[in-house]
Amino acid sequence: MNSTIEISIISPVYKAENLIDKLVERIIESVSKLTDNFEVILVEDNGPDNSWKKIKENCTKYPFVKGIKLSKNCGQQHALQAGLDASKGKYVITMDCDLQDQPEEIYKLLNKAKEGYEIVAASRENRKDDFVKKIASKWFYAVLSYLTETNQDNTVANFVCYNRKAVEAMKLIGDSNRYYPMLQQLVGFNYAKVSIQHAEREDGKSSYSMKKRLKLAINTILTFSDKPLRLTVKMGVLLSFLSVIAAITLVIMYLLGDYRTDGWASLALLLSFFSGAIISVLGMVGLYVGKIFESVKNRPTYIVNEIIN
Repeated sequence: MNSTIEISIISPVYKAENLIDKLVERIIESVSKLTDNFEVILVEDNGPDNSWKKIKENCTKYPFVKGIKLSKNCGQQHALQAGLDASKGKYVITMDCDLQDQPEEIYKLLNKAKEGYEIVAASRENRKDDFVKKIASKWFYAVLSYLTETNQDNTVANFVCYNRKAVEAMKLIGDSNRYYPMLQQLVGFNYAKVSIQHAEREDGKSSYSMKKRLKLAINTILTFSDKPLRLTVKMGVLLSFLSVIAAITLVIMYLLGDYRTDGWASLALLLSFFSGAIISVLGMVGLYVGKIFESVKNRPTYIVNEIIN
């Protein structure tokens, strides 16, 4: 290998000690057919198993394999950020470590990128995920598309090829919360998708629990959209309008002699409804204020504990 790196392959690693050897071998076998000048960057997200030990073994065996260990569990998107920041390749491939993204499909993304596309995403055919995950993913992307007013594709995840220009552009976006499917659209550039075959998970089960997915969804919506706030304004205007209509109706009924007091049940229900609405709106505003508070502190989104090679 010479000093000019053609391709960087980045994979965030979390609880994948049984997969790392096979992952590295399959990446080497696939990418070496495309170029001799490549690097493999494995970002260990401070998991509880022996993944870092396996990464160090591969770094010792292959000098072009770089290991990055984060000081704490920062999440998949920030692990991707650490890998992108460390990458040097003209083209940068990001992929999950569970081998559902198959290294043998890298050439498809690279060939498409060489046609002049700065960002090429893999579109997964016949996803090999469980039913609940597929339904949750479909609904999440539908809600995200609506709230962010963008077109989000639930067949696209982290298996993406970036031109160096796109990587550098995404670095300029200073959002503390990273979600790369959204960042890809923010930076613009020529974008394309290629169809790939999605594989079964080789070992274990996904570490992305429903709680983590829900947290990611909320953070992403709050970071990339103000539409929830605009919807609450519309709701407030609508409720005010309905209240005026109700008041006019009561006055007319009173003047016609049809109005009578039946008790306080309706009043109690209205008070409960409007109290809940006010608390919900205040809570939503509080979430946005909290995000602003986190951003102005300007803390690093990840901290590296150790780097090999």
